[in-house]
Amino acid sequence: MEIREQAHANLERHLKRNPYPGRGLVIGRAEGADAWQLVYWIMGRSESSRSRRFVAEAGTLRTEPTDPERLENPSLTLYEAMLELPGLQLVSNGDQTRTVQEFLSRQGRFEDALATREREPDAPHYTPRIAGLLDLRGSPELALAILKASPADPARTDRFIYRPAAPPAGLGLGLTTYAGDGDPLPSYRGEPLWLPLGGSPEQTLERFWDALDPGNRVALAVKSVPAAGGPSRLLVRNRHP
Repeated sequence: MEIREQAHANLERHLKRNPYPGRGLVIGRAEGADAWQLVYWIMGRSESSRSRRFVAEAGTLRTEPTDPERLENPSLTLYEAMLELPGLQLVSNGDQTRTVQEFLSRQGRFEDALATREREPDAPHYTPRIAGLLDLRGSPELALAILKASPADPARTDRFIYRPAAPPAGLGLGLTTYAGDGDPLPSYRGEPLWLPLGGSPEQTLERFWDALDPGNRVALAVKSVPAAGGPSRLLVRNRHP
């Protein structure tokens, strides 16, 4: 299957036909535009998980509660999902975003930052930590990572780091936390997914929002980063205002 066909098939199979892929991220090149895009979304099955929204402040994306009284496990649900450094864009599904930023600000490596973290401690699901890096300081470079509970011993963490070639225009590479719904939730398996991106951040936001299950989607954000440099732009859609 041609890679663009595969990307659309992945969107259909893993998102549109999947009620619960969980949190997800995508990094890639906008279609027909000289810009990069980073996509991040959150989903929720419980009232606690659904009682959140995204807030964009300059180049930072964070989660905040819509109803603090319903929110559980704030250490796992409230965090900065997107952060920036000069020439670097970061996205992740937890407070490891800050860990990676701190390592990179001291000339550390993406891999070394994540070596200090474990899968989330939310037994029995042991939600994976997913993270992505877009490095535009020279030739574009991507890094993606997923930290998952070891199937042999969930007290230990398996770490998978990917350094794919930069994708062509109109395509991105993504990860989600889960393979689908279940109890416990099954962790994502396999390499990063090829997924389609739009020309504008508005088009990409609509495509992914429409692909997510309406009952479980909570918030989605798309960041547009000019390939030639310049300030990024963040678009957000929230289930709850």
